[in-house]
Amino acid sequence: MYRLIDTHAHLEEIENLEETLVRAKEAGLITIIAVGSDIASNARALEIAGKYPAFVYPALGWYPGNIKESEIDTSLEFIKTNIDKAVAVGEVGLDYSKWVRTVADKDLQKRVLRELLIIAKEHGKTACIHSRYAWRDAFDMVRKAGLEKAVFHWYTGTSSVLRDIIDSGYYISVTPAVEYHEDHRRAVKETPLERMLLETDCPVVYARGREGEFISSPADVGRSLRGAAELKGLSEEEIAEATTENAKRLFGIRGEDD
Repeated sequence: MYRLIDTHAHLEEIENLEETLVRAKEAGLITIIAVGSDIASNARALEIAGKYPAFVYPALGWYPGNIKESEIDTSLEFIKTNIDKAVAVGEVGLDYSKWVRTVADKDLQKRVLRELLIIAKEHGKTACIHSRYAWRDAFDMVRKAGLEKAVFHWYTGTSSVLRDIIDSGYYISVTPAVEYHEDHRRAVKETPLERMLLETDCPVVYARGREGEFISSPADVGRSLRGAAELKGLSEEEIAEATTENAKRLFGIRGEDD
């Protein structure tokens, strides 16, 4: 059985969490990074990590779609106060989807991301970056902040930004969408193994509206593994070993069985 790490999971959204984590271990997972997306989920990530030490590690973040100007001070203060308990700042970033209607909306996201990247920089933490339709702006902000460690999760952006991500020593993470999403598949093909991680973004629904639609859990990181192996022309064992070591190094963690 391969030793795997899910580097991006929203565990606070999962029903029957204990049963889900048992299945994850049975599937070969040795570690899960529980990311936060607002104050409540950050608090829950810390709580879950405390219950499952050396198996679940917390990351504290603020998903761009959840940002409210009235909550900026409170949210940033919570992250600053608790950041030493976390292995990363995430999930954070920019999202220029259709619901982002105005320049003011984008500016608010940038304002918050700038502060979050300062926290990551000052505390030597990895940043877990959401960059949907905002790939260049998100990368430029991470680079300008001087971060040494970052992962662009579920990357589907342009090849030119991807080259900059790789050349800067940052990572991308592979999700089960590698089975069908052409932009994600292209990114995986173009990314060297030494800059690759695995994740699920669970409990997101994959193949929505397609045959084979499923609600993901950490155990589905095996699907990310198999898809990456197929696209890279490498064995699953090679992908598993490299991505697990990459994750340990990037987040400064060890697996439960280490």
